[in-house]
Amino acid sequence: MFDNLSDRLRDIIHKTRGQELTQENMQEAMREIRRALLEADVNLRVVKAFISAVKDKAEGENVVQGVDPSQQLVKIVHDELVNLLGKELKPLDLSGHPSLIMMLGLQGSGKTTSSAKLAVKLKKEGKNPLLVACDVYRPAAISQLQTLGSEIGVEVFTIPDEKNVQNIVQGSINYAKEKGFNVVILDTAGRLQIDTDMMAELLLIDRIFNPHEKLLVIDSMTGQEAVNVAENFDAQLSLTGLVLTKLDGDSRGGAALSVAYCTGKPVKLTGTGEKLNALEDFYPERMATRILGMGDIVSLVERAQEVFDEKQALELEEKMRKSNFSYNDFLKMQKQMKMFGSMDQLLGMLPGIRIGKDDRQKLSHESEKQFKKMEVFIQSMTPEERENPDIMNTSRKKRIAKGCGMDLAEVNQFIKQFEQMRMMMRGMSDFKNMMGKGLPGLNSKMGKHALNKAMSMMRRFK
Repeated sequence: MFDNLSDRLRDIIHKTRGQELTQENMQEAMREIRRALLEADVNLRVVKAFISAVKDKAEGENVVQGVDPSQQLVKIVHDELVNLLGKELKPLDLSGHPSLIMMLGLQGSGKTTSSAKLAVKLKKEGKNPLLVACDVYRPAAISQLQTLGSEIGVEVFTIPDEKNVQNIVQGSINYAKEKGFNVVILDTAGRLQIDTDMMAELLLIDRIFNPHEKLLVIDSMTGQEAVNVAENFDAQLSLTGLVLTKLDGDSRGGAALSVAYCTGKPVKLTGTGEKLNALEDFYPERMATRILGMGDIVSLVERAQEVFDEKQALELEEKMRKSNFSYNDFLKMQKQMKMFGSMDQLLGMLPGIRIGKDDRQKLSHESEKQFKKMEVFIQSMTPEERENPDIMNTSRKKRIAKGCGMDLAEVNQFIKQFEQMRMMMRGMSDFKNMMGKGLPGLNSKMGKHALNKAMSMMRRFK
């Protein structure tokens, strides 16, 4: 997301490195930033307001002794991006008994899928959500929600053959109170465009049931149209927040920068992938750092804590330490990495890595292709071979190569890479244990051996 804008802003800031923030070079920088924002499909009103704010702050900024002026410009642009994106996290209002969340949007915006993703997110946070099928017009809309509900283990409330949406909503609230659901998510009907009948139905639900949250789901890839849709919905229903979908597929990101400013409503959630766990809280501060190529370490750590099983991680570490790391363990580790996200997403969260979108996607594609081949290779082994890598011999390798459709040379290469990884992991584990005993351990025989092994493996993988 924001890849084109991010690259342009970093190039503009790089040009000012080592220079004082004068009126002349600031005018050139502002012209370039304006062009970059417009190319990113940011609304013209937003561009004007952003440029004006940055220009006023930059021209009045005193040069701090020992600080590169370009870094001061980074700080100013960063702060204004944070303001543009909503300043701070605005959490969902879940104070009701039950809390009523009304999901709104046009057809194709990802409303039904986002409803299911929200249910997944709330379940992780200890809530007991109920999905409600309120779209009685679109063919198969109810069955789609039921399929998603079955997949994520969340109950879907519906009244067969009922066409009065008010009856469905009232029935769902009564059912939630009776069965102990504390969050009710209404998947309302969308249209190809905003019309009177659509708004009339939504207004009735709003006025009769007074939802705690009215979230408009917007497809980030619709660009300028996203602002018009958001303003129309807000004028009629007074939205409480926005949900931006497909942020991972939009390299420009103009909708995210525009809708919050133009409506004055916070972006509360963002969809960053196709998987049903790919819905995240929206942190303006973190998004601003990512746009400026400064990474997002906090989100990276949070995702790691969410995905990785601590007990399993300790077991793997023990196996590494004892050199018992097997092919089965590799498959477990690979499964967790898949849950973590694509290589493309991970690289986007790391600070200081200047790799373009195309190169990141290429690297991600190649890595996933190699992992899949490795998976097929391991699945062609016997259970004994997977658990005991040391028993591998030439006849076994030939049989495995035939089973997975690879050349013997390629199988040998995979085995070599796996052994190198095992050695590196053992070296890193020894080094960690040695460091845990204090720096004097570096002078011990074991410490020097572990350090030399780790350094040797790191040089080999450069």
